[in-house]
Amino acid sequence: MERLRDKVAIVTGGAVGIGRAAATRMAEEGAAVAIFDCQDQEGEALASELVKRGLKAHYWHCDVGFEASVRSAADSVKGHFGHIHVLVNNAGISGTNKPTHELTEEEWDQVQRVNVKGVFFCTKHVIPYLKASGNGSIINLSSIYGLVGAPDVPPYHASKGAVRLMTKTDALIYAADRIRVNSIHPGFIWTPMVEHHLQTTGMDLEEAKQATAALHPVGHMGEPDDIAWAIVYLASDEAKFVTGSELVVDGGYTAR
Repeated sequence: MERLRDKVAIVTGGAVGIGRAAATRMAEEGAAVAIFDCQDQEGEALASELVKRGLKAHYWHCDVGFEASVRSAADSVKGHFGHIHVLVNNAGISGTNKPTHELTEEEWDQVQRVNVKGVFFCTKHVIPYLKASGNGSIINLSSIYGLVGAPDVPPYHASKGAVRLMTKTDALIYAADRIRVNSIHPGFIWTPMVEHHLQTTGMDLEEAKQATAALHPVGHMGEPDDIAWAIVYLASDEAKFVTGSELVVDGGYTAR
């Protein structure tokens, strides 16, 4: 299928986990994919793998928490592929798992720099290219923890709540430009970030995995492709009437 034929898509944090799955599925659906990440070896390898399969992809080193890095990478994508139609703001970190009163300012700011400022910088510098293309789709990766609370990782919760409302604001600002902005709210997806988070719980990793899986009514954690296909949908013209929405993909976690 070619649900994204002729579209150029940027995927931040595209080298591993959800980003890797999204970049792969979008390329398979006909998009030219710009992979942004700081993990150069993984990002270059993925781009090379996709190109060898006859798909369109290129890797850019980009730290989304620094505006100059984002501006340079976005301009380079435009020069390389000619247009930009889709932005997937996926890059994120979980941060330090401490109670609020034990967090340092540096630990708090580190998460906001990537998870919040990263979405801001990427949106800011891609919007002009989406306007020039005549339409566009921005897909922001929030979380179930942008919808509900839990007694852990306060900086992460704050950042994902911010992303949720940034999404709605930009959906309203740019609707007249035919740019749609939506958020996706994954439950626990088995990725390197979730594995790292579970390692901070003080539990045996396998025990922590089982306990986390049990939080979802379906009885298991999700896979990166579960989110990648949601991203493909929101990037496609199938979702032309969808903006300012929250697409929850969480195995029933927030249904309680």
